[in-house]
Amino acid sequence: MELTFIHLHNHSEFSILDGALKTAALVDAAYQNNMPAVALTDHGNIFGAVGFFKQAKEKGVKPILGCEIYVAPKSRFDKKASSKHPAHFHLVLLVKDETGYLNLCHLITKAYLEGFYYRPRIDKELLAQHAEGLIGLSGCLKGEVSHFLGLGQEEMAEEAAREYASIFSNDSFYIEIQDHGMKEQKE
Repeated sequence: MELTFIHLHNHSEFSILDGALKTAALVDAAYQNNMPAVALTDHGNIFGAVGFFKQAKEKGVKPILGCEIYVAPKSRFDKKASSKHPAHFHLVLLVKDETGYLNLCHLITKAYLEGFYYRPRIDKELLAQHAEGLIGLSGCLKGEVSHFLGLGQEEMAEEAAREYASIFSNDSFYIEIQDHGMKEQKE
């Protein structure tokens, strides 16, 4: 069996103030490196999804739609900062099917309408209600699991991972591993 590498966590120019990659360049890179698929997971939105989807289809690359969503440590309605937790954690959501796409759209909408506090945020309660058809990845260093690992709180990291695993059905939550040459990622 041949192993295939697919980028599942990518930001484009639609990750406002955080990404510069054009979606066409992302698709071209996947195509040129013989990747059968590639994901677009901009921060807090899916503004680039339609263009990305069309560009990928034209190249014969499977487009994976997603979003790096912001999760409030407690309730999305809580608008107070805490010294114990950041105002939000990062979590990557990937769409598996039409139900997942509709759920992702619902989550993003609720994040802007109900959970906005510096960023559009959801909470685990809302995520649990709309997790069907979605795959969850633990996210970058600003994800909840990585946050607690960085503080040396392994039990809290495991608890967070278990909680996310229980939210996503059919083994649809995965720990994300990244290597951008950063010391914190190697630890």
